[in-house]
Amino acid sequence: MTTEKQKKRLIIATDCFLPRWDGVTRFLLEILPRLREDFEITIIAPDFQGEQVKIKDITIIRIPLFNVKIADIYFSHFEYAEIKRQVENADVVFSQTLGPIGICGILAAKKLQKPIVTFIHSIEWELTTKSIKYGKRFANIATRQLVRWLYNKCTLLLVPTQEVEEKLTVLGIRTPKEIVPLGTDTKLFIPAQNKAEAKKAVGINPKEIVIGFCGRIGREKDIGTLYRAFRRVEKKHQNIKLLIVGEGIKEDEELFTASRNIIHVGKQNNVVPYLQAMDIYVLPSLTETTSLSTLEAMACGIAVIATPVGYVKEYIKEKYNGMLFPFKNSLVLSLKINQLIENEKLREKLAKNARKTVEEKFKWEKTAEKIKKMLIEQGK
Repeated sequence: MTTEKQKKRLIIATDCFLPRWDGVTRFLLEILPRLREDFEITIIAPDFQGEQVKIKDITIIRIPLFNVKIADIYFSHFEYAEIKRQVENADVVFSQTLGPIGICGILAAKKLQKPIVTFIHSIEWELTTKSIKYGKRFANIATRQLVRWLYNKCTLLLVPTQEVEEKLTVLGIRTPKEIVPLGTDTKLFIPAQNKAEAKKAVGINPKEIVIGFCGRIGREKDIGTLYRAFRRVEKKHQNIKLLIVGEGIKEDEELFTASRNIIHVGKQNNVVPYLQAMDIYVLPSLTETTSLSTLEAMACGIAVIATPVGYVKEYIKEKYNGMLFPFKNSLVLSLKINQLIENEKLREKLAKNARKTVEEKFKWEKTAEKIKKMLIEQGK
């Protein structure tokens, strides 16, 4: 065990963290307990509204927010001087995002000649383009240039898949890249022992089939396609519910407000009970790298229907551990949901094999150990 005096100082720069829940936040909450053994950790994160958390043995520095947002995202101030002051005492900087905090973290570390490790959670130019209504072409070009400029200042990029590595290389990013596949905690995300009781626990009639989604409600998630597919299914099946876990863009959230057969529970600190209540999980996203939420659903033993997005199209095998449907195609999605509602044996087969896939290929312990090893090496 590493003693306190031997611990390296790690700065985590992120524009996503509690009390805001998303994939980056869940990633950090999983990795922090493992990193804490070897590092003295300081997290620099936005001062989001909500209950501020304290994490044992970890310092959290909050950066004030602007009073404007793009899509469902608030941005912090560019507090370069404060972030540089924190980076001065760091042995290594671990960046998660390319918002104001992530950008300042990378620039400060480069200026101070500190090692900069960045985990690539998303393809930024795809995310930006699909998250906004207007100016998509300009946003795509500008984001590509920003990404290339910043990532070429880093020491090491941790990428979740070979596809992401290739996209960054094609963009002209020369920084060394290490593939670190994401995983999920298979001891936390587990199938319900009793599906009927799991539904009762979240206030749903055990006789109803539950179709669900869990995650941030942003334009790139294309939640409207799920809504339209559900309305088609609803015409054929009576005992069904659509369960939405998460929050985001208000205009999309309004689809699920006070609507028949739809339950929208907003953001939840613990999503496991809601996942365990689902019979079918749908990922309608237009852009993802790995989709941690889909792996969590699969770990909970749920039949998954997803778009062929990012690495999802590689680990979901049609009618073995899940099903795929074309982007924005609510008709095909509704047909596949109908098929799983009407074929319980197929639904159970997909659910069983989904859990098996995660247990065999996506163990979080492997992910955490590889990340920790990379950070330790960079901090020497």
